[in-house]
Amino acid sequence: MARITLITGGSRSGKSAFAQRLAEEQSGSRLFLATCPVTDSEMEVRILRHIQDRQKGNWETVEEPVDLVSQLHEAMRYDTVLIDCLTLWINNLMFEASKGNRVLDEDMVREETERMLAAARKHPGEVIMVTNEVGLGIVPDNKQARLYRDLIGRCNQCVGVAADRVFLVSCGIPLQIKGTDNAI
Repeated sequence: MARITLITGGSRSGKSAFAQRLAEEQSGSRLFLATCPVTDSEMEVRILRHIQDRQKGNWETVEEPVDLVSQLHEAMRYDTVLIDCLTLWINNLMFEASKGNRVLDEDMVREETERMLAAARKHPGEVIMVTNEVGLGIVPDNKQARLYRDLIGRCNQCVGVAADRVFLVSCGIPLQIKGTDNAI
């Protein structure tokens, strides 16, 4: 059964770098499960920079914007899996639902997150998940943005409760808020 670690924080807080460092402290093979689609040239540059940052760390990368469950089932041969990030995963689920004229709601996100967590628990090693904490700012001014914030909040709550360890990263400094081992 996997040890599940959730790393959260604001945008550009240092979450991904901390997650990568935690993963690289583990021996064995590593899978980076990327949820970010290439949407424009600036995003493409960001993704390439992240790939370059992982080159020395014995990483394989799989890009999967939606179906984390299948990818986690396929990832059993890796000692460590890093999912970066759940925030974009929720965005991608919303986009897929909108293409079918459906609206993703909190119950659906909870169910999808529970399915993902069930697959993660079956992993024999470490599963690290990165997400943004989006609920600390002002209330968004439109319905779609409020829904997005709420769906990410629901996902984060589900994963946080299920995780063995949870870290909050702010200004590049990780703070362990759940779990007893000191990995910082």
